Amino acid sequence: MNIVLPSDVELILKMFKESGFKGYVVGGCVRDSLLGKIPKDWDICTNAQPEETARLFLDFHIIETGLQHGTITIVINKEHYEITTFRRDGEYLDNRHPNKVIFVDDLKEDLSRRDFTINAMAYSHDEGIIDYFNGQNDLILGRICCVGNPDERFNEDSLRIMRALRFASTYNFKISEVVKQSIIHNKDLLQKIASERIKVELCKLLCGKGVKDISKEFTDIFCVIIPELKPMINFEQKNPYHYLDVWNHTIESINEAPSDETLRLTMLFHDIAKPICHTIDELGIGHFYGHPSQSAEKAVLIMKRLKFDNETICQVHELILYHDADLLGRNKNVKRWLNKIGEARLRQLVQVKMADIKSQSKEFYIERAENLQRVLDCIDYIIERNQCFCLKDLAIDGRDLINHGVNQGRDIGIILHRLMDKVIEDKVENTKVDLLHEMNAIIAELI
Repeated sequence: MNIVLPSDVELILKMFKESGFKGYVVGGCVRDSLLGKIPKDWDICTNAQPEETARLFLDFHIIETGLQHGTITIVINKEHYEITTFRRDGEYLDNRHPNKVIFVDDLKEDLSRRDFTINAMAYSHDEGIIDYFNGQNDLILGRICCVGNPDERFNEDSLRIMRALRFASTYNFKISEVVKQSIIHNKDLLQKIASERIKVELCKLLCGKGVKDISKEFTDIFCVIIPELKPMINFEQKNPYHYLDVWNHTIESINEAPSDETLRLTMLFHDIAKPICHTIDELGIGHFYGHPSQSAEKAVLIMKRLKFDNETICQVHELILYHDADLLGRNKNVKRWLNKIGEARLRQLVQVKMADIKSQSKEFYIERAENLQRVLDCIDYIIERNQCFCLKDLAIDGRDLINHGVNQGRDIGIILHRLMDKVIEDKVENTKVDLLHEMNAIIAELI
Protein backbone atom coordinates (compact mmCIF):
# COMPACT_ATOMS: atom_id res chain seq x y z
CA MET A 1 0.00 0.00 0.00
CA ASN A 2 1.23 3.49 -0.84
CA ILE A 3 0.66 6.30 1.65
CA VAL A 4 0.17 9.78 0.23
CA LEU A 5 2.71 12.01 1.94
CA PRO A 6 2.62 15.81 2.20
CA SER A 7 5.10 17.50 -0.12
CA ASP A 8 7.17 18.75 2.83
CA VAL A 9 7.50 15.19 4.16
CA GLU A 10 8.44 13.98 0.67
CA LEU A 11 11.18 16.61 0.67
CA ILE A 12 12.54 15.53 4.06
CA LEU A 13 12.68 11.85 3.11
CA LYS A 14 14.25 12.72 -0.25
CA MET A 15 16.98 14.78 1.45
CA PHE A 16 17.82 11.86 3.77
CA LYS A 17 17.93 9.41 0.88
CA GLU A 18 20.13 11.61 -1.30
CA SER A 19 22.53 12.07 1.62
CA GLY A 20 22.85 8.32 2.15
CA PHE A 21 20.59 8.04 5.19
CA LYS A 22 17.41 6.09 5.82
CA GLY A 23 14.22 7.98 6.58
CA TYR A 24 10.68 6.83 7.36
CA VAL A 25 7.41 8.30 8.52
CA VAL A 26 6.52 6.53 11.72
CA GLY A 27 3.90 6.01 14.41
CA GLY A 28 0.54 7.72 14.48
CA CYS A 29 0.68 9.10 10.95
CA VAL A 30 1.10 5.57 9.56
CA ARG A 31 -1.66 4.25 11.80
CA ASP A 32 -4.12 6.97 10.82
CA SER A 33 -3.25 6.70 7.14
CA LEU A 34 -4.04 2.98 7.21
CA LEU A 35 -7.34 3.79 8.93
CA GLY A 36 -8.22 6.26 6.20
CA LYS A 37 -7.87 9.24 8.53
CA ILE A 38 -5.93 12.44 7.91
CA PRO A 39 -2.91 12.48 10.24
CA LYS A 40 -2.53 15.50 12.51
CA ASP A 41 1.25 15.17 12.68
CA TRP A 42 3.91 13.58 10.50
CA ASP A 43 6.81 12.20 12.54
CA ILE A 44 9.97 10.94 10.89
CA CYS A 45 12.65 8.55 12.11
CA THR A 46 16.11 8.15 10.65
CA ASN A 47 19.47 6.50 11.20
CA ALA A 48 21.12 9.92 10.87
CA GLN A 49 22.62 11.17 14.12
CA PRO A 50 21.04 14.36 15.51
CA GLU A 51 24.02 16.50 14.52
CA GLU A 52 23.91 15.00 11.01
CA THR A 53 20.22 15.84 10.73
CA ALA A 54 20.93 19.38 11.93
CA ARG A 55 23.64 19.84 9.28
CA LEU A 56 21.41 18.41 6.58
CA PHE A 57 18.65 20.93 7.30
CA LEU A 58 20.80 24.00 7.93
CA ASP A 59 18.76 26.00 5.46
CA PHE A 60 15.56 25.45 7.48
CA HIS A 61 14.44 26.69 10.87
CA ILE A 62 15.54 24.05 13.40
CA ILE A 63 14.27 23.60 16.97
CA GLU A 64 16.60 21.49 19.15
CA THR A 65 14.37 21.17 22.22
CA GLY A 66 14.48 17.33 22.18
CA LEU A 67 18.11 17.03 21.16
CA GLN A 68 19.15 14.99 24.22
CA HIS A 69 16.64 12.32 23.13
CA GLY A 70 17.64 12.52 19.49
CA THR A 71 14.73 14.66 18.36
CA ILE A 72 15.02 17.73 16.15
CA THR A 73 12.03 19.69 14.90
CA ILE A 74 12.23 21.08 11.37
CA VAL A 75 9.90 23.94 10.41
CA ILE A 76 8.86 23.98 6.75
CA ASN A 77 6.10 26.26 5.48
CA LYS A 78 5.12 26.94 9.11
CA GLU A 79 4.55 23.22 9.76
CA HIS A 80 6.57 21.40 12.44
CA TYR A 81 8.07 17.98 11.70
CA GLU A 82 9.75 15.96 14.45
CA ILE A 83 12.73 13.95 13.26
CA THR A 84 14.12 11.39 15.69
CA THR A 85 17.22 9.22 15.41
CA PHE A 86 16.73 5.44 15.77
CA ARG A 87 17.30 4.74 19.44
CA ARG A 88 17.22 2.30 22.30
CA ASP A 89 15.94 3.60 25.63
CA GLY A 90 17.85 3.20 28.90
CA GLU A 91 16.22 2.42 32.23
CA TYR A 92 12.92 4.09 33.17
CA LEU A 93 13.68 5.01 36.77
CA ASP A 94 10.60 7.21 37.24
CA ASN A 95 8.06 5.06 35.30
CA ARG A 96 7.87 7.83 32.73
CA HIS A 97 11.21 8.83 31.13
CA PRO A 98 14.34 6.84 30.20
CA ASN A 99 17.46 7.91 32.10
CA LYS A 100 19.31 7.93 28.77
CA VAL A 101 18.94 6.99 25.12
CA ILE A 102 21.39 5.08 22.94
CA PHE A 103 21.34 5.83 19.23
CA VAL A 104 21.24 2.74 17.02
CA ASP A 105 21.24 1.96 13.29
CA ASP A 106 18.43 -0.59 13.33
CA LEU A 107 14.83 0.43 12.59
CA LYS A 108 13.38 -2.71 14.19
CA GLU A 109 15.16 -1.98 17.46
CA ASP A 110 13.76 1.55 17.39
CA LEU A 111 10.21 0.34 16.74
CA SER A 112 10.47 -2.33 19.44
CA ARG A 113 10.60 0.32 22.18
CA ARG A 114 7.23 1.79 21.21
CA ASP A 115 4.01 1.30 23.18
CA PHE A 116 1.41 -0.42 20.99
CA THR A 117 1.62 -2.42 17.79
CA ILE A 118 -0.62 0.02 15.93
CA ASN A 119 1.90 2.77 16.73
CA ALA A 120 4.99 0.74 15.84
CA MET A 121 4.82 0.84 12.06
CA ALA A 122 6.98 2.82 9.64
CA TYR A 123 6.68 3.68 5.97
CA SER A 124 8.76 4.84 3.03
CA HIS A 125 7.94 4.78 -0.67
CA ASP A 126 10.91 2.50 -1.32
CA GLU A 127 10.09 -0.14 1.32
CA GLY A 128 6.36 0.32 1.82
CA ILE A 129 4.77 -0.51 5.21
CA ILE A 130 7.27 -1.88 7.70
CA ASP A 131 5.38 -3.79 10.37
CA TYR A 132 7.44 -6.11 12.56
CA PHE A 133 4.78 -6.52 15.28
CA ASN A 134 1.54 -7.20 13.35
CA GLY A 135 0.15 -3.70 13.83
CA GLN A 136 -1.80 -3.89 10.55
CA ASN A 137 -3.56 -7.03 11.73
CA ASP A 138 -4.46 -5.38 15.04
CA LEU A 139 -5.90 -2.41 13.12
CA ILE A 140 -8.05 -4.79 11.10
CA LEU A 141 -9.18 -6.59 14.26
CA GLY A 142 -9.73 -3.31 16.15
CA ARG A 143 -7.44 -4.40 18.96
CA ILE A 144 -4.95 -2.69 21.27
CA CYS A 145 -1.86 -4.84 21.86
CA CYS A 146 1.48 -3.87 23.36
CA VAL A 147 4.79 -4.26 21.59
CA GLY A 148 6.31 -7.10 23.58
CA ASN A 149 5.53 -7.62 27.27
CA PRO A 150 2.73 -5.31 28.53
CA ASP A 151 4.09 -5.24 32.10
CA GLU A 152 7.43 -4.00 30.80
CA ARG A 153 5.82 -1.36 28.58
CA PHE A 154 3.64 -0.02 31.43
CA ASN A 155 6.47 -0.03 33.95
CA GLU A 156 8.65 1.89 31.51
CA ASP A 157 6.01 4.58 31.03
CA SER A 158 2.89 4.32 33.18
CA LEU A 159 1.04 6.94 31.15
CA ARG A 160 0.74 4.20 28.52
CA ILE A 161 -2.09 2.77 30.66
CA MET A 162 -4.15 5.89 29.97
CA ARG A 163 -3.00 5.93 26.36
CA ALA A 164 -4.27 2.37 25.90
CA LEU A 165 -7.69 3.40 27.19
CA ARG A 166 -7.63 6.56 25.11
CA PHE A 167 -6.79 4.75 21.86
CA ALA A 168 -9.45 2.11 22.56
CA SER A 169 -12.04 4.83 23.17
CA THR A 170 -10.99 7.09 20.30
CA TYR A 171 -10.95 4.30 17.68
CA ASN A 172 -13.65 2.19 19.37
CA PHE A 173 -11.17 -0.71 19.66
CA LYS A 174 -11.01 -3.51 22.20
CA ILE A 175 -8.05 -3.91 24.54
CA SER A 176 -6.57 -7.41 24.30
CA GLU A 177 -7.05 -9.61 27.33
CA VAL A 178 -3.35 -9.80 28.18
CA VAL A 179 -3.06 -6.01 28.00
CA LYS A 180 -6.23 -5.61 30.07
CA GLN A 181 -4.89 -7.83 32.85
CA SER A 182 -1.60 -5.94 32.83
CA ILE A 183 -3.43 -2.59 33.07
CA ILE A 184 -5.41 -3.79 36.08
CA HIS A 185 -2.28 -5.21 37.71
CA ASN A 186 -0.26 -2.02 37.17
CA LYS A 187 -3.01 0.56 37.67
CA ASP A 188 -1.48 2.09 40.81
CA LEU A 189 1.52 3.22 38.76
CA LEU A 190 -0.73 5.99 37.47
CA GLN A 191 -0.37 7.73 40.82
CA LYS A 192 3.19 8.62 39.81
CA ILE A 193 2.12 10.42 36.64
CA ALA A 194 1.82 14.22 36.51
CA SER A 195 -1.75 15.50 36.69
CA GLU A 196 -1.37 17.48 33.47
CA ARG A 197 -0.59 14.32 31.53
CA ILE A 198 -3.52 12.42 33.05
CA LYS A 199 -5.83 15.30 32.16
CA VAL A 200 -4.90 15.27 28.47
CA GLU A 201 -5.48 11.53 28.09
CA LEU A 202 -8.70 11.62 30.16
CA CYS A 203 -10.25 14.30 27.96
CA LYS A 204 -9.42 12.45 24.75
CA LEU A 205 -10.79 9.23 26.26
CA LEU A 206 -14.05 10.91 27.33
CA CYS A 207 -14.61 12.29 23.83
CA GLY A 208 -14.07 8.93 22.12
CA LYS A 209 -16.69 6.80 20.37
CA GLY A 210 -15.93 3.88 22.67
CA VAL A 211 -16.10 5.76 25.97
CA LYS A 212 -19.08 3.73 27.22
CA ASP A 213 -17.43 0.32 26.90
CA ILE A 214 -14.05 1.52 28.19
CA SER A 215 -15.61 3.25 31.21
CA LYS A 216 -17.52 0.10 32.14
CA GLU A 217 -14.58 -2.23 31.58
CA PHE A 218 -11.96 -0.07 33.32
CA THR A 219 -13.88 1.55 36.16
CA ASP A 220 -10.98 0.75 38.49
CA ILE A 221 -8.67 2.95 36.41
CA PHE A 222 -11.05 5.89 36.67
CA CYS A 223 -11.07 5.42 40.44
CA VAL A 224 -7.26 5.53 40.58
CA ILE A 225 -7.03 8.88 38.81
CA ILE A 226 -10.20 10.28 40.45
CA PRO A 227 -10.77 8.50 43.79
CA GLU A 228 -13.89 10.63 44.42
CA LEU A 229 -15.71 8.46 41.85
CA LYS A 230 -15.55 5.34 44.06
CA PRO A 231 -18.72 6.00 46.12
CA MET A 232 -20.74 6.16 42.89
CA ILE A 233 -19.96 2.54 42.01
CA ASN A 234 -22.98 0.27 42.62
CA PHE A 235 -24.80 3.09 44.47
CA GLU A 236 -28.47 2.33 43.86
CA GLN A 237 -30.63 5.44 43.47
CA LYS A 238 -33.98 3.95 44.57
CA ASN A 239 -35.82 6.59 42.58
CA PRO A 240 -38.51 6.11 39.90
CA TYR A 241 -36.63 8.41 37.52
CA HIS A 242 -33.60 6.13 37.57
CA TYR A 243 -33.07 2.48 36.64
CA LEU A 244 -29.26 2.53 36.88
CA ASP A 245 -26.85 2.99 39.77
CA VAL A 246 -25.08 6.35 39.92
CA TRP A 247 -21.92 5.23 38.10
CA ASN A 248 -23.69 3.43 35.26
CA HIS A 249 -26.05 6.38 34.85
CA THR A 250 -22.97 8.61 34.65
CA ILE A 251 -21.40 6.41 31.97
CA GLU A 252 -24.60 6.42 29.91
CA SER A 253 -24.91 10.19 30.20
CA ILE A 254 -21.31 10.72 29.06
CA ASN A 255 -22.00 8.55 26.04
CA GLU A 256 -25.24 10.43 25.25
CA ALA A 257 -23.61 13.87 25.39
CA PRO A 258 -22.08 15.40 22.24
CA SER A 259 -18.38 14.61 21.82
CA ASP A 260 -17.29 17.86 23.42
CA GLU A 261 -14.73 18.11 26.23
CA THR A 262 -16.74 20.51 28.41
CA LEU A 263 -20.00 18.61 28.07
CA ARG A 264 -18.48 15.20 28.73
CA LEU A 265 -16.55 16.45 31.75
CA THR A 266 -19.83 17.87 33.01
CA MET A 267 -21.52 14.50 32.68
CA LEU A 268 -18.60 12.74 34.39
CA PHE A 269 -18.98 14.93 37.47
CA HIS A 270 -22.65 16.00 37.43
CA ASP A 271 -23.81 13.43 40.01
CA ILE A 272 -20.55 12.84 41.88
CA ALA A 273 -22.01 14.14 45.18
CA LYS A 274 -25.18 12.03 45.01
CA PRO A 275 -23.95 9.37 47.48
CA ILE A 276 -23.33 11.98 50.19
CA CYS A 277 -26.66 13.73 49.52
CA HIS A 278 -28.78 10.60 49.51
CA THR A 279 -31.86 10.38 51.72
CA ILE A 280 -34.78 7.94 51.81
CA ASP A 281 -38.32 9.16 52.47
CA GLU A 282 -41.08 7.32 54.29
CA LEU A 283 -42.11 5.59 51.05
CA GLY A 284 -38.60 4.24 50.50
CA ILE A 285 -37.89 6.62 47.61
CA GLY A 286 -34.38 8.01 47.29
CA HIS A 287 -33.72 11.75 47.01
CA PHE A 288 -30.55 13.77 46.44
CA TYR A 289 -31.33 17.24 47.67
CA GLY A 290 -28.50 19.69 47.13
CA HIS A 291 -26.43 17.35 44.96
CA PRO A 292 -26.00 19.82 42.04
CA SER A 293 -24.20 22.44 44.13
CA GLN A 294 -22.12 19.87 46.00
CA SER A 295 -21.25 18.04 42.78
CA ALA A 296 -20.21 21.36 41.22
CA GLU A 297 -17.89 22.11 44.13
CA LYS A 298 -16.36 18.63 44.02
CA ALA A 299 -15.79 18.99 40.28
CA VAL A 300 -13.92 22.25 40.82
CA LEU A 301 -11.58 20.66 43.36
CA ILE A 302 -10.90 17.66 41.13
CA MET A 303 -10.34 19.74 38.00
CA LYS A 304 -7.98 22.08 39.82
CA ARG A 305 -6.00 19.06 40.98
CA LEU A 306 -5.84 17.83 37.39
CA LYS A 307 -4.61 21.28 36.27
CA PHE A 308 -7.55 22.25 34.08
CA ASP A 309 -7.66 25.85 32.91
CA ASN A 310 -9.93 28.27 34.77
CA GLU A 311 -12.30 28.80 31.85
CA THR A 312 -13.09 25.08 31.53
CA ILE A 313 -13.50 24.77 35.31
CA CYS A 314 -15.96 27.69 35.37
CA GLN A 315 -17.97 26.30 32.47
CA VAL A 316 -18.25 22.82 33.98
CA HIS A 317 -19.06 24.26 37.42
CA GLU A 318 -21.94 26.32 36.03
CA LEU A 319 -23.38 23.49 33.95
CA ILE A 320 -23.32 21.07 36.89
CA LEU A 321 -24.79 23.69 39.21
CA TYR A 322 -27.86 24.07 36.97
CA HIS A 323 -28.11 20.61 35.44
CA ASP A 324 -31.12 19.68 37.59
CA ALA A 325 -32.85 23.07 37.43
CA ASP A 326 -36.27 23.46 35.83
CA LEU A 327 -36.14 24.72 32.26
CA LEU A 328 -39.59 25.47 30.88
CA GLY A 329 -40.25 25.88 27.18
CA ARG A 330 -41.85 29.30 27.60
CA ASN A 331 -40.44 32.59 26.38
CA LYS A 332 -40.44 34.33 29.75
CA ASN A 333 -38.67 31.44 31.47
CA VAL A 334 -36.15 31.11 28.65
CA LYS A 335 -35.45 34.85 28.70
CA ARG A 336 -34.66 34.64 32.41
CA TRP A 337 -32.17 31.85 31.74
CA LEU A 338 -30.66 33.79 28.86
CA ASN A 339 -30.29 36.74 31.20
CA LYS A 340 -28.73 34.51 33.85
CA ILE A 341 -26.17 32.49 31.87
CA GLY A 342 -26.25 33.69 28.26
CA GLU A 343 -27.15 31.97 25.00
CA ALA A 344 -24.07 29.75 24.57
CA ARG A 345 -24.22 28.34 28.09
CA LEU A 346 -27.99 27.83 27.94
CA ARG A 347 -27.67 25.79 24.76
CA GLN A 348 -24.97 23.71 26.47
CA LEU A 349 -27.26 23.27 29.49
CA VAL A 350 -30.01 21.91 27.25
CA GLN A 351 -27.52 19.40 25.82
CA VAL A 352 -26.49 18.40 29.35
CA LYS A 353 -30.09 17.92 30.44
CA MET A 354 -30.87 15.94 27.31
CA ALA A 355 -27.94 13.59 27.94
CA ASP A 356 -29.11 13.26 31.55
CA ILE A 357 -32.70 12.33 30.74
CA LYS A 358 -31.63 9.91 27.99
CA SER A 359 -29.82 8.01 30.75
CA GLN A 360 -32.82 7.86 33.06
CA SER A 361 -36.04 5.84 33.09
CA LYS A 362 -37.56 5.77 29.62
CA GLU A 363 -41.17 6.28 30.75
CA PHE A 364 -40.48 9.96 31.49
CA TYR A 365 -38.30 10.66 28.48
CA ILE A 366 -40.72 11.80 25.76
CA GLU A 367 -42.42 14.53 27.79
CA ARG A 368 -39.12 15.90 29.12
CA ALA A 369 -37.41 15.76 25.72
CA GLU A 370 -40.31 17.61 24.10
CA ASN A 371 -40.02 20.33 26.75
CA LEU A 372 -36.28 20.71 26.06
CA GLN A 373 -37.00 21.02 22.34
CA ARG A 374 -39.47 23.79 23.17
CA VAL A 375 -36.68 25.51 25.13
CA LEU A 376 -34.45 25.38 22.05
CA ASP A 377 -37.28 26.70 19.89
CA CYS A 378 -37.77 29.59 22.32
CA ILE A 379 -34.07 30.41 22.25
CA ASP A 380 -34.15 30.51 18.44
CA TYR A 381 -37.31 32.65 18.45
CA ILE A 382 -35.87 35.17 20.94
CA ILE A 383 -32.48 35.43 19.22
CA GLU A 384 -33.90 35.67 15.69
CA ARG A 385 -36.16 38.56 16.74
CA ASN A 386 -33.47 40.33 18.77
CA GLN A 387 -35.71 40.32 21.83
CA CYS A 388 -34.20 41.94 24.89
CA PHE A 389 -33.04 39.68 27.72
CA CYS A 390 -29.95 41.43 29.13
CA LEU A 391 -29.10 44.92 30.41
CA LYS A 392 -26.88 45.84 27.48
CA ASP A 393 -29.88 45.46 25.16
CA LEU A 394 -32.19 47.72 27.18
CA ALA A 395 -33.27 50.81 25.27
CA ILE A 396 -31.95 52.98 28.13
CA ASP A 397 -28.84 52.87 30.30
CA GLY A 398 -27.40 54.54 33.39
CA ARG A 399 -26.67 57.79 31.55
CA ASP A 400 -30.32 58.12 30.61
CA LEU A 401 -31.34 57.69 34.23
CA ILE A 402 -28.85 60.33 35.40
CA ASN A 403 -30.07 62.73 32.72
CA HIS A 404 -33.58 62.30 34.09
CA GLY A 405 -32.59 63.12 37.64
CA VAL A 406 -31.66 59.76 39.18
CA ASN A 407 -28.77 60.08 41.63
CA GLN A 408 -25.68 58.09 40.74
CA GLY A 409 -25.07 55.02 42.87
CA ARG A 410 -27.09 52.06 44.05
CA ASP A 411 -30.45 53.32 42.73
CA ILE A 412 -29.30 53.16 39.11
CA GLY A 413 -28.55 49.45 39.32
CA ILE A 414 -31.79 48.70 41.16
CA ILE A 415 -33.89 50.61 38.61
CA LEU A 416 -32.19 49.05 35.58
CA HIS A 417 -32.64 45.52 36.94
CA ARG A 418 -36.30 46.15 37.73
CA LEU A 419 -36.83 47.50 34.24
CA MET A 420 -35.09 44.42 32.86
CA ASP A 421 -37.46 42.18 34.84
CA LYS A 422 -40.50 43.99 33.49
CA VAL A 423 -39.25 43.71 29.91
CA ILE A 424 -38.64 39.98 30.36
CA GLU A 425 -42.14 39.61 31.83
CA ASP A 426 -43.58 41.51 28.83
CA LYS A 427 -45.01 44.13 31.18
CA VAL A 428 -43.11 46.95 29.48
CA GLU A 429 -42.03 47.43 25.88
CA ASN A 430 -38.30 47.84 25.38
CA THR A 431 -38.56 51.40 24.11
CA LYS A 432 -36.99 54.50 25.60
CA VAL A 433 -40.35 56.22 26.13
CA ASP A 434 -41.96 53.23 27.87
CA LEU A 435 -38.93 52.51 30.02
CA LEU A 436 -38.57 56.12 31.19
CA HIS A 437 -42.26 56.19 32.05
CA GLU A 438 -41.89 52.95 34.03
CA MET A 439 -38.75 54.38 35.68
CA ASN A 440 -40.87 57.06 37.38
CA ALA A 441 -43.13 54.41 38.90
CA ILE A 442 -40.11 52.47 40.22
CA ILE A 443 -38.62 55.67 41.71
CA ALA A 444 -41.91 56.33 43.48
CA GLU A 445 -41.72 52.85 45.01
CA LEU A 446 -38.17 53.44 46.21
CA ILE A 447 -38.93 56.70 47.95
